[in-house]
Amino acid sequence: MTFPVLLFLVGVLGFVLNRKNLLLLIISLELMLLAVTLLVLVASHAYSDMAGQTFAVLVIAVAGAETAIGLGILVAYYRLRGTITLQDV
Repeated sequence: MTFPVLLFLVGVLGFVLNRKNLLLLIISLELMLLAVTLLVLVASHAYSDMAGQTFAVLVIAVAGAETAIGLGILVAYYRLRGTITLQDV
C-alpha cells in the first residue's frame, strides 16, 4: 500500500510546488486521482469486494472526462491568450 501513497504525494508536490503551468497542474491532479483509484483497487482486492472495483472504474471514467474537458478548455485558452501560465490569469 505504500506505492499509491507515494504516487499521491508526488501528485500533491507537483500541485503545490508548480503554480505557474496549468498543464502540469492538471497532470498532477490526474496523478492524485490515479493514486486514489489504485488504493481503492488494492483495498478492494484485499477484502474481496467488487464494489471497490466498480467504484474504481467509475473514477477512471470521470477522470477521463475531466481530462478531456480540461484539455479542451486549455487549448481554447492557449489560442486566445498565446500562453498557459497562471500568472496571466
